[in-house]
Amino acid sequence: MGPCSPRALVLLLLLLARPGARASQSCLNRQQLLTTIRQLQQLLKGQETRFAEGIRNMKSRLAALQNTVSKVAADVRPVSCPALDAPSDGRKFGSKYLVDHEVHFTCNPGFRLVGPSSVVCLANGTWTGEKPHCRDISECSSQPCHNGGTCVEGVNQYRCICPPGKTGNRCQNQTQPAVPEGGVVGDPAFSRAPRCAQMEREQHCSCEAGFHLSSTAGGNSVCQDVNECKIYGQEGRPWLCMHACVNTPGSYRCTCPSGYRIMADGKSCEDVDECVGPQHMCPQGTTCINTGGGFQCVSPECPEGSGNVSYVKTSPFQCERNPCPMDSRQCRHLPKTISFHYLSLPSNLKTPITLFRMATASVPGHPGPNSLRFGIVGGNSSGHFVMQRSDRQTGELILIQTLEGPRTLEVDVDMSEYLERSFQANHVSKITIFVSRYAF
Repeated sequence: MGPCSPRALVLLLLLLARPGARASQSCLNRQQLLTTIRQLQQLLKGQETRFAEGIRNMKSRLAALQNTVSKVAADVRPVSCPALDAPSDGRKFGSKYLVDHEVHFTCNPGFRLVGPSSVVCLANGTWTGEKPHCRDISECSSQPCHNGGTCVEGVNQYRCICPPGKTGNRCQNQTQPAVPEGGVVGDPAFSRAPRCAQMEREQHCSCEAGFHLSSTAGGNSVCQDVNECKIYGQEGRPWLCMHACVNTPGSYRCTCPSGYRIMADGKSCEDVDECVGPQHMCPQGTTCINTGGGFQCVSPECPEGSGNVSYVKTSPFQCERNPCPMDSRQCRHLPKTISFHYLSLPSNLKTPITLFRMATASVPGHPGPNSLRFGIVGGNSSGHFVMQRSDRQTGELILIQTLEGPRTLEVDVDMSEYLERSFQANHVSKITIFVSRYAF
């Protein structure tokens, strides 16, 4: 190594930078030191120039490689899957059929999807599943007619043929027994003397509103009460009251069951919301949920922790999973959020009807999922519901079978988020449905 080599200059500079080195380097004067520093600067400048030249060469080679690959790729036709049409009586979401693209299907009201709700184009040019079809939902399959009534299918509707003694659109009501013309046997309020006037040798009699003129066995005239509840309770006639009709002298009145009150029209019933009254209906720590004719006190709880998975309650009706360890794939595939929802439904609600919707919420500045998958993952409501998407980003829980109360159903639905076919998160909604005894 010569006295003026680059390595010698670097060692000299390092030696001069050490504390106490100045005393031992008295042999170098100021001019020599400046000369050494200039030589070192020239060395670094040369190294910088060679480094920049190497970077330029690397960029040029990468650009050439990119052009070559692009030309080859342009000659290769991209893989695509066969085009798919919307099923009859249904809809399709997605118009791209290249590899990794998804197509989603749903059915119109009155139909249910048979087959996969989503398919993905594979690298071999085939779909992950067969094209689904929509099947008509049989209204009579849910046995909507009560008390032995016979269900007859119609166009998007049905009708019930009721046995003797039963009436109503679902044969749910008892035919009101025949009431004597007087309304109530032995009750003088239901029979009154007519108002009569002699006019040119003839007697003309009339009755008050709500009574009709009738003759007794002795040939005398009497005003008998008109039983409106009986007349309008016959098959084919409109009902006077939403719930129950009580005949009164010359008129009638409507009544409602416990937990309901009569509305201003005097005929309809509306639910009494016990949860908004001044009196606290539920104990501390629970939430009051109004139901048809009553209420429920609920206090949903988060799942018990297990291993490295635990949940925390972030609101009265939502739990969130605590952060997962970096190496725990099982933890990341468990629900990120669990929410609780409560619905109140009347009996014999006409189906199909959408009860609940699920959608993703995007965070500003963060790319949201480009694919969602929905499903029913639990509960005690087998066969009553289907979960299908209404558009690319929204799923709907649809009631497809008529429910008769009182009863309580539970259904758990989930939504899985994917970004470029990579799983991101799963969310679960636990839905409890309280079905009233009555159809209002």
